[in-house]
Amino acid sequence: MQAHLTPDDRFEIQDLMARYAWGMDTGDVDAFVACFAPDGVMVEEVFEEPDVWAGTEDIRRLAEQYRTIPNFPGRQHYCANLLVTGQSEGRAHARSFALVTECQGEPPYALRFCGYYDDELVKLEDRWCFAKRTVRIWDGTVLERFPGRGQYVPRRRPPEFKVVEKP
Repeated sequence: MQAHLTPDDRFEIQDLMARYAWGMDTGDVDAFVACFAPDGVMVEEVFEEPDVWAGTEDIRRLAEQYRTIPNFPGRQHYCANLLVTGQSEGRAHARSFALVTECQGEPPYALRFCGYYDDELVKLEDRWCFAKRTVRIWDGTVLERFPGRGQYVPRRRPPEFKVVEKP
């Protein structure tokens, strides 16, 4: 049974998506971390091995890592075509398109990523946050209705996106 989401819930979830992008793209680590529940998880299913960041300290480390990537400043993360479904009281599921542009140097600017977010959301103390945010490349099961498609093909990890090992 799906739970009812109020218009305010939907607006707050849209704002969460915007706060996530603004936090990441402006290097505001605290704002980025605040988008997640204390036990929240971020999963990047893009490269050969999925990267999983669990809990506040891991997510903080991820945000700090983004700030150290030389060509990261100038990137803008876009979330569009947001579909939100209430799951139970204080819980929701969302899917949305994810695009990343890179605004460096003179135009035209590069489109760096096309994929989607698959989100489990939880409402804690009257604010919506990510219980789990998964980012995936526009490939795999999302395209399974097309003949000859539906198999996930991971992308090679660029050297600048090397995952910093946990201390």
